[in-house]
Amino acid sequence: MGRFALVVLGVVSLIVGLVGPPAVAEEPAGAAPGGQAAAGPTQRLQPTDLTYLGAFRLPDGSGGSSWEWSSDAMAYYPDGDPDGPDDGHPGSVFGVGHDWQKYVSEISIPAPVISAGKNLADLNTARTLQPFRDVRAGVGSLHLLQEMPRVGMEYLPAQGEQTSGKLYLSWGAHYQEEQERVASHMWCELDLSNPQGAWWVGNYSPYSVNDYMFEIPEAWAAADTPGKRLATGRFRDGGWGGQGPCLFAIGPWNHGNPPPPDTHLDAVPLLLYSSTATDEPPYHTMANYHHADEWTGGAWITAGDKAAVVLVGTKGTGDCWYGLKNGTVWPDEPPYPEDPEGTRGWWSTGFVGQMILYDPNDLAAVARGERRPYEPQPYATLNLDEHLYHITETQQKSHVAAACFDRARGYLYVFEPLADGDKSLVHVWRVEP
Repeated sequence: MGRFALVVLGVVSLIVGLVGPPAVAEEPAGAAPGGQAAAGPTQRLQPTDLTYLGAFRLPDGSGGSSWEWSSDAMAYYPDGDPDGPDDGHPGSVFGVGHDWQKYVSEISIPAPVISAGKNLADLNTARTLQPFRDVRAGVGSLHLLQEMPRVGMEYLPAQGEQTSGKLYLSWGAHYQEEQERVASHMWCELDLSNPQGAWWVGNYSPYSVNDYMFEIPEAWAAADTPGKRLATGRFRDGGWGGQGPCLFAIGPWNHGNPPPPDTHLDAVPLLLYSSTATDEPPYHTMANYHHADEWTGGAWITAGDKAAVVLVGTKGTGDCWYGLKNGTVWPDEPPYPEDPEGTRGWWSTGFVGQMILYDPNDLAAVARGERRPYEPQPYATLNLDEHLYHITETQQKSHVAAACFDRARGYLYVFEPLADGDKSLVHVWRVEP
């Protein structure tokens, strides 16, 4: 598809996104679509149910890598740091470090602190529990993964015939031509050894599947995606994977322990909007969609009888265009404008860090075949910028990145990139309806 065609499609999709898709009759909050009983929590969790607790800093480098230029992926491990302090924040976080290596490390979770002046010196600092280590398995060359790579990660206890919990990962690049596409998903042990993989997610585009990953609650999965407790998805700017965040339910353990390399995992679509790369107008988009959006993290959060599927990222606002940051629209044919700062890409008039909340009942209806995967829409948003440390301008991208969730205690952890020099910060919310 030519660049001009992509821009035209982007303008059309932007108009459709602003207007919104055809209205879908909304079920009362808490009711399962179609009048069927839903598994687990049925009430919509609201933004007012999340309380900001503060932030903490990341430790120094280890194992040949560091937390500078990090924040692509994180996963909560409930049994990590068993000898840590009794500060109400047990467990540990696995995270992906510097962009150049994409190694994985495990850190402790110190108590978060709210600094009224956003003074880094007020914050506690995590400890390294396992130094950085390369865990990639069968997922293509490091050169490929340095093309603006995307990484997802999640912990799950033993599933199927497994005898131990695993750390699941996915890998992708910003741009992968057909001949460069490789299997993207894998697992490794919690000591970061014995990586196994890699596997495909059905026959879906890598632009739809190989970024954020998170746990699907056991009761919901048993009712609506039996045997599939791992959510995986991606949003790729320009709408190539879908004009809104994509999400699928998978269960790699159903295909072997481990599945053979290059296995195509069964996948149930939960969110999948129209793609500018493969679909034709009229498009089905997320409401208020921008090609410049960045949805980079997610979690299925629960609290009492409330739940929400949360996507975290940076939302474009105002006008949207492909070209330069200064508003120049990139032409399809030469002469091309000068780009001395290397800013060519998708831009919006402004950007804001956000959480968007989806109703799990809507996704259950999709899993049961009662709704199309492009029909669910976010029912609420939560703006995050007031808590962030590194918002420098209206057009700043990448306000927040990956996320993970401690379901037992209701803590939601979110990376803010480049907030502590070149290192990330971790922000914490408590879910308390």
